Amino acid sequence: MDRIELCEEKFKELFGGKPTTTEGNDPEFMRILQRFIFGEVCYTGSLDNRMRELVTITVLAVNATLPQLKSHVAACLHVGVTPEEIREAIYQCAPFIGFPKTLNAIAAMDEAFAAAGISLPLKDGGTTGEEERFSAGKKLQESLYGTEIKDRYTWLPDGFAEAVPRWLTELGFGDFMTRKGMDGKTRELLTVIILAALGGAEVQLRSHVAGALKAGNTKEEIVCALAHAMPYMGIPRLFNALNCAKELLS
Repeated sequence: MDRIELCEEKFKELFGGKPTTTEGNDPEFMRILQRFIFGEVCYTGSLDNRMRELVTITVLAVNATLPQLKSHVAACLHVGVTPEEIREAIYQCAPFIGFPKTLNAIAAMDEAFAAAGISLPLKDGGTTGEEERFSAGKKLQESLYGTEIKDRYTWLPDGFAEAVPRWLTELGFGDFMTRKGMDGKTRELLTVIILAALGGAEVQLRSHVAGALKAGNTKEEIVCALAHAMPYMGIPRLFNALNCAKELLS
């Protein structure tokens, strides 16, 4: 099949409809977009539709592109991603993009859930109480990253040298990475995508590529996820991600 036929096939798989031909005010642009994403990128590499759509909604949440996020949440559901997996992909963006942008993404997600007849709120996904946030987060964090962050910020003024690494441990790992609904391998892969889509976080991106490999992702899976994210985050951010992690991925 040529890429036009492949685009039609993939579009039906994801959205249950047909791609643009002459509809709308800018059909030419939509044909370029759809044939590239759904006729080429979606067929390159090993990731299945479920993982590709999780990558897509992660990038869209980071970039706060909410109309497209709603569409791709619906696509996630259409290809068998569970509401809990979708929720976790969005929730875990918070330590990286901040709470306001994550709240906006959650609102778009919830609108898509409501349209699909999914009852809200979903069941709680937390696994740690107030007293376990640090210990549970520390156990998970150190299994992948050791004490790197704590060691790096000992130079901070009194109070902050302890607080800043602790916030990462308790919030990033204790509150989010320990939650139910998504396995650790997928969480680490999507964290790589969050950092790549952000731009300017190459130091952290390199560390999380190493973490994603330790969590069981292959080099090809990581490259495939980054390549799939490219149409949504742009070519420069793909190249920045690949270049900063070249030694780990080659």
